[in-house]
Amino acid sequence: MNSQSEPATATPPPVAPGDKSPSKLPAPDHAGHHGPAAPASSPAAPGAAPKPMDHEKMDHSKMAGHDHGAMIADFLRRFWVCLALSVPVVAGSMMLQNLVGYHFTFPYSTPVLLALATAIYLYGGWPFLSGTVGELRSRQPGMMTLVAVAISVAYGYSVAVTVGWLRGMDLFLELATLIDIMLLGHYLEMKSVAGASHALELLVQLLPAEAHQKQGDKISDVKVTALVVGDVVLVRPGERIPTDGEVTDGSSAVNESMLTGESVPVQKEAGGKVIAGAVNGEGALTIRVTHQGADSYLSKVVKMVGEAQNTKSQTQTLADRAAGWLTAVSLVGGLGTLAVWFWLGKDAAFAIERMVTVMVTACPHALGVAIPLVVAISTSISASKGLLIRNRTAFEEARKITAMVFDKTGTLTEGAFGVTRVKVLTAGFDEAALLGMTAALEQQSQHPIAQGIVREAHKKGLALPAIQDFQSLTGKGVSATVAGKAVVVASPGYLKEKNIALPPDAVSNGAETVVFVLLDGKLAGYVALADRIRDDSKEAVQRLQQQGIKVYMATGDNQQVADAVAKELGLDGVYAEVLPDQKVKIVKDLQAKGQFVAMTGDGVNDAPALAQANVGIAVGSGTDIAAETADIILVNSQPLDITNLVEFGKATYAKMMQNLFWATGYNVIALPLAAGVLYPHFVLSPAMGAVLMSASTVIVALNAQLLRRSLK
Repeated sequence: MNSQSEPATATPPPVAPGDKSPSKLPAPDHAGHHGPAAPASSPAAPGAAPKPMDHEKMDHSKMAGHDHGAMIADFLRRFWVCLALSVPVVAGSMMLQNLVGYHFTFPYSTPVLLALATAIYLYGGWPFLSGTVGELRSRQPGMMTLVAVAISVAYGYSVAVTVGWLRGMDLFLELATLIDIMLLGHYLEMKSVAGASHALELLVQLLPAEAHQKQGDKISDVKVTALVVGDVVLVRPGERIPTDGEVTDGSSAVNESMLTGESVPVQKEAGGKVIAGAVNGEGALTIRVTHQGADSYLSKVVKMVGEAQNTKSQTQTLADRAAGWLTAVSLVGGLGTLAVWFWLGKDAAFAIERMVTVMVTACPHALGVAIPLVVAISTSISASKGLLIRNRTAFEEARKITAMVFDKTGTLTEGAFGVTRVKVLTAGFDEAALLGMTAALEQQSQHPIAQGIVREAHKKGLALPAIQDFQSLTGKGVSATVAGKAVVVASPGYLKEKNIALPPDAVSNGAETVVFVLLDGKLAGYVALADRIRDDSKEAVQRLQQQGIKVYMATGDNQQVADAVAKELGLDGVYAEVLPDQKVKIVKDLQAKGQFVAMTGDGVNDAPALAQANVGIAVGSGTDIAAETADIILVNSQPLDITNLVEFGKATYAKMMQNLFWATGYNVIALPLAAGVLYPHFVLSPAMGAVLMSASTVIVALNAQLLRRSLK
């Protein structure tokens, strides 16, 4: 993907950094933003928390995540119960007593141990026994089938030995520990990928529960769900917009950054379109409802997130595929062994013992911990390095990334305006005096640009002069009297209206927003601000490119700002003025060209693309929705941590493959011995098969610990 690509019509083309192609949409007038702060007594002061979502109208049965959470809790509960029941079973095991050299017995030990083992088999083994039914119905036998076969054979054989039907030694120890480890392994696996569908609930919660409906001069609070197309609602300062609509009266800067990616609040006047979930600024707006329910912009975003997550959740893991093969080996090998020994004339006890040994040996303990143990270690180490892993599969596959798509606002940039330049154009002032006077007026405003100027003044320790006669110039700026002089802080549009020429260097950088300061009607200087690029963004881009990864940017911001950022960072391409569905299309187009795509973002507008990407990465300082949709979260909001993700993904995958080998590879030798190929010179007993399984588990556990060295 580069500046010469031919994207689909619906998606804005990528632009090579520095390409000054005209934007399809005009850049908003970012400086027309000023207005007095809402009084503390106003019904909804700017920044006030939105009202909670009305959950009475929500169909919780459709909210994925609740059943998933119950399953996780159920596995953990079964693990603790079975672990407690396993203590006397393990202590009373004849195999362990003979191996360690101690004697432990108690009255009625045989029936008590049989009862405990039965409870462990039925209660702890139930998820695997019931899961086997589903796997067999779908004709995809995997881990559940493999575990169910092993524990059923071990339990049945042990019962037969205990009641005297067969000679030999029971496998209750093997049964108990196998179930315990499999329950723990599945709990760790499910926990590592839990919560992705919670993003849908968070998206819905962006909407307020009630709206202020206007009917003539009467205003009444009604449920948002009761609104219909054509209704008129009032949105007060600081409130979230309850529905998609068209402004019919009022003027205000609306913050849509969480929804569209536009870094600067967009000025809305009569006739302007607004989106449900956006935050109103300092002015009141009257809105006519244009879309409701499933037709709303936010609902469409919810739908896209759900579709992308469902598609990605169908991927099988390496352990599942290995389990499928081992299930076939266990069943075919075990039954084949039974048939061969019957054909050779051996008695039933001997033939059944060989079959049991093969089936038990083919299902190693180690497979239950080979992958989850590596995941547990790698995720904890990654977290200490600024990476929170939510999706194990995506983390494993980070090694495959060939294309990285970044959002701009809040991802490559800080997402907050900072002063980049202060220019004095008249005698008698210095930069500090000009900045302090500007901040004195701007402290009356809650707008992000105004707050950026005030922050800079406070950071420099400037004393702000007293002001009088403060006024808001709607859509143009603010004015006040300072030390007897008339001061105006205004947008470029105000200067044009007054026929004041703009300084050439004030408009040279397309990434900056400039506010001008007039003193008694004459231009005294200006303050330039920009959404500053994060300190480590450039290094992160360079390191990714050094690993052969193409780096792109897809942003809802205007083309001129996007070009300036892309040029400074040296990106391979840039898409500007894109909406969530277009970001998804960008990811899909790259995937269609054979690229393994990672998407990094921080807002609601990034959520569908994060879900669609092979690897979704959310900036920790962004919205909860982006974080819940993503596979990996950058806890420290540092793009440079993404380079660690690729390196950690490679190391983790390598360790998983090693563990998978140790967990299953010994079967090449153990299974023939279990089947009795060296009989009568050597016969692998069921107890020895269990010892080999335990040995492979120890090797896997130790090998997983070595991952700590490679990830330091």
